[in-house]
Amino acid sequence: MIQRQQTLWLLLVVAASVLSFLFPFYSGNKIGDSNISTFDELTGGSSFFLLVLTGASVLISGISIFLYSDRKAQLKLMAGGILISIILIILYFVGIKKFQTGNFALTSVFVFFILIGYVMAARGIWKDEKLVKSLDKLR
Repeated sequence: MIQRQQTLWLLLVVAASVLSFLFPFYSGNKIGDSNISTFDELTGGSSFFLLVLTGASVLISGISIFLYSDRKAQLKLMAGGILISIILIILYFVGIKKFQTGNFALTSVFVFFILIGYVMAARGIWKDEKLVKSLDKLR
C-alpha cells in the first residue's frame, strides 16, 4: 500500500488539505459591516463552503488510500477530488475579492498542492490499471 506512488500523492493531499485549514491563503484588510477596516485571513475554515469542500478533500483522499485493491473506485474518487480541488481554488479567488487590500501568503501553495496531488495520484492509478490489464492479456 505505502510503496505505491499514488498513496504517497494521496498522503500529500491529506497533509495539504489539513494545512490549508491552519495556514492562510490570503491575508489583508476587509471592510466590515460598520465600515471599519479589519485585518483578516482567508483559510480553509473561513466560509462554510470552503470548510465543507476542504473537509471533503481530506475524506476523499483518506478513503482512497485504503481502496488500493479497487482501482476503478479510486479513479472515480480521484475525479471527484480533482473537481472539488478546482472548485476550492475558484472559491478562494472569489473570497479574495472581499478584501480591500492584502497579499497572498506563502502557504497558499497548499491549495494548489491538493490539485497536483490528485492529478498525480490519478495518473499513478491509471498506470497501475494499464499494467494489470496488460498482464491479464498474457495469460
